[in-house]
Amino acid sequence: MPPSADHIRDLVAEYLDRHPVERSLLSGLLSALDACGAPTSRTTLPGHITCSAVVIDSTGRVLHISHRASGLLLAPGGHVEDGDDTLLGAALREVQEETGIPASLLVLTPEFGHVPIDIDVHDIEGRPSKGEPAHRHFDFRFVMRLTPGAPALALQEEEVAGAVWLAQDEVRSPTLRAKLCAAGLDGTITPVNASAVIHDGQGRYLLHLRDANKPEIWAPGCWDLLGGGREPHDATLRDTVTRELREEAGLVLADLEPYRVDSVIGADGTRVPVELFTGEWHGDPSELALTEGVMLAWFPPEQLTHLTMLPSTRALLETHAADRPAPAPAAGRSAKTATAVVGAPAGTELHIIGVHLYLERDGKVLLGLRHPDSAYAGDTWHALAGHCAYEAATDCLVREAREEAGLVLDPADLDLVHTVHMIDKPGDPPRIGLFFRARYGESEPEVREPDKCVAWEWFGVEDLPERVVPYTRAAIEGIRAGRTYTELGWRR
Repeated sequence: MPPSADHIRDLVAEYLDRHPVERSLLSGLLSALDACGAPTSRTTLPGHITCSAVVIDSTGRVLHISHRASGLLLAPGGHVEDGDDTLLGAALREVQEETGIPASLLVLTPEFGHVPIDIDVHDIEGRPSKGEPAHRHFDFRFVMRLTPGAPALALQEEEVAGAVWLAQDEVRSPTLRAKLCAAGLDGTITPVNASAVIHDGQGRYLLHLRDANKPEIWAPGCWDLLGGGREPHDATLRDTVTRELREEAGLVLADLEPYRVDSVIGADGTRVPVELFTGEWHGDPSELALTEGVMLAWFPPEQLTHLTMLPSTRALLETHAADRPAPAPAAGRSAKTATAVVGAPAGTELHIIGVHLYLERDGKVLLGLRHPDSAYAGDTWHALAGHCAYEAATDCLVREAREEAGLVLDPADLDLVHTVHMIDKPGDPPRIGLFFRARYGESEPEVREPDKCVAWEWFGVEDLPERVVPYTRAAIEGIRAGRTYTELGWRR
């Protein structure tokens, strides 16, 4: 679908807020938006919308290309296509097609962001040979910076004769030249977003599960850091992250300190510089007033590989964990099993809690085939499962079912039907496996995390595959026999 009229109206409104004297100049554009038509279609007359990318390099120069058809030096750009969701998306597509620069090497400026720096109105001569009468272009021009170290241009030879970088006071368009000179933009790339790496001082990280039903946001359905974009009233990016923590989760941290500047790829494909802050907190995430996303939870670094998470976020947290390792285990406890147990009686040993989904339909149970490269039980069938973080067991299972298989469960519809208390071998941390039966509809599970599970299948309870995780087989047999408890590995 091409960009909607509402999307275009919002851009024009923001632009006119900055340049109210141009309202009369854009009267034709405003009329086109009010008409019942397609303002971005090249067949819409007497005028339609085009888009351009104003690319600034590290020295502050602006990219111009020479079009073979006209011989003019212009910013990369062109007509909007049906697959362009936004006008900025159209500009980004055009710059990649014409110069080979992908959106991932471009950074929007904090001064303009997704709002055009200029909307130029110019006349286009008719081309009778192509059946095109004289008309007007309303050219939306978006400004962005090129990241340092970008490769050489790869020009689209059939349409582009050459390229040149011009100083801003030499830019060919008078309206664009005036706005660039007034803005004083140089090639410096500065962060426009801020996020917080929040830890508990014992190795765990507070993560935010983002809404999977909002594909327009960044990292939908992924675990990520709390944070967001800078707003006009934020004097600094510290103000930004402080405000975001308060707005998103009602969280106030007094000891936030700068950590590093990183970058991610935004929802529009452009590179987004992010200033990262870090701080320590020891509270219960379930008691926070979450206003965005699905939930907050604590996770140790070893659990990050089991979460739906952008690789860049996982790498960042692993780096932070390496930079600031958790305290050494107390004397008398092995590094392999020791974890801080605040306020627990002496001799308390932490157990790893795993939740498992027992789904039975027409005498068959659901199992998933783990990826051959999985660190645990590779190429082996297993129940849908996950490790509990700082969360209720039923909440954990609901989350895992959604992340791993796209199944939507209600905690109220989960019944505990079997418990396995086990150790794999002496010296390993003890584990408790909770198996819940779910009241379940007819929707089929989907492979949502192919790096962990490569297939879901239903098996007759009397005809399980040979390669099944042993404690999962024991739990299924126990459930079928009406037993509620199994011990494994304690007696040798």
